[in-house]
Amino acid sequence: MKKDNKEIDILCIGEVLIDFIGHQSDVLINNTRDYHRYLGGSPTNVAMNTARLGLKPIMISSVGNDGFGEYILKRLNEVNVNTEYIKKLDDKATSVIFVSKSKGTPDFIPFRQADSYITEDQITTDTLTNTKIFHTTCFALSKGPAQATILKKAEEAFNLGCKLSIDLNYAKKLWKSQEEALEVIKTYCSFNPLIKISEDDMLRLFEKELAHQEIFEFFHNLGVETVCLTLGENGVKLSEKNKKIIQLPAIKVEKVIDTTGAGDAFWSGFLFAYIKEKPIQECLEIALKLAALKLQNVGRLPENINILSKLL
Repeated sequence: MKKDNKEIDILCIGEVLIDFIGHQSDVLINNTRDYHRYLGGSPTNVAMNTARLGLKPIMISSVGNDGFGEYILKRLNEVNVNTEYIKKLDDKATSVIFVSKSKGTPDFIPFRQADSYITEDQITTDTLTNTKIFHTTCFALSKGPAQATILKKAEEAFNLGCKLSIDLNYAKKLWKSQEEALEVIKTYCSFNPLIKISEDDMLRLFEKELAHQEIFEFFHNLGVETVCLTLGENGVKLSEKNKKIIQLPAIKVEKVIDTTGAGDAFWSGFLFAYIKEKPIQECLEIALKLAALKLQNVGRLPENINILSKLL
């Protein structure tokens, strides 16, 4: 993959929001009494993680012109994520999500306003020309006007030779219908993105259990070359079109503290290694190390350690 002299490593487009993560472990929201505030949103986590790994990400999103929006911009600036493309909206509140603390996939209730107001003027042709990886999420694509903006700019990025990426973190409650979700996903897949999916995502999207091979074939048939399927404590499988499947075990973690953001940590490690032009198996190994580090901490990756030194 020829990188040229593009200055933006990853353009992270999509939700930036406040996660209120429950204090009580392994209970659903109906039994959670107290919450703690964290900066959240899958592309936001990727932007922050990759900035801490020494890459140059840019975050494209929208927040409310309110206290939560101020907190978000402050946190992003502290880790050197470029925030000049984040809009502050006077008529929309910053999006908020309440999340249960869980060893499995957490329960959540979204209150969305500002995050879905991403418009074309935020993603210029000049920016795309200067970008190595264009990354977004199923969450970001679930609501307009962000949906139309991202699909249009994804096609432009693809035509400009930018590599696309998506975390297919599908959740039924965010979409008008499953049919709409599948149509949007198929459109994005036509630009041959690097795909990160989990078994849970696939179960929710197809509403039935599929064999891993069926999942891989579904995406390969849409024109996707590289599909990464995360399997929680069972590790990961990666399928490249017409190549042998790579399977790696998860790194053993003595005590899982919090799963929120573990998939984002995994994908941050993968994209970091991909940009560094590591072989695909090494991309997975680095991804698994970062995910294991995240599972041992609540909220984001710990700030008191040099995460780069733990990976290489």
